[in-house]
Amino acid sequence: QVQLVESGGGLVQAGGSLRLSCAASGHTFSGPIMGWFRQVPGLEREFVAAIRWSADSAVYASSVKGRFTISGDNAKNTVFLQMNSLKPEDTAVYYCAAKTGGALTGPYDYWGQGTQVTVSS
Repeated sequence: QVQLVESGGGLVQAGGSLRLSCAASGHTFSGPIMGWFRQVPGLEREFVAAIRWSADSAVYASSVKGRFTISGDNAKNTVFLQMNSLKPEDTAVYYCAAKTGGALTGPYDYWGQGTQVTVSS
């Protein structure tokens, strides 16, 4: 079983930056895929970004490409989401997710509890 714990959410003004972290523990697996999703109350959870550590490849949703950067520290089983030029529409609960293979955009096997990101205008 894998446990994922997010941190780094908070309140920021439009145009500002936040860095989310997600630490994975409980099980060691090779070639993990880790991703970030977000959800606004009443709407479906949407894909934000994902990274495949074995190939050092990443994909992004079009709404965040050029503003968000996903990266990982494989040795520490930690993935980060650097969010720059934040917009009010980025406000959501952000979830970390992980799986051992398949497409970067989902579905995922393991989920964190979520961290709130609020961007004020």
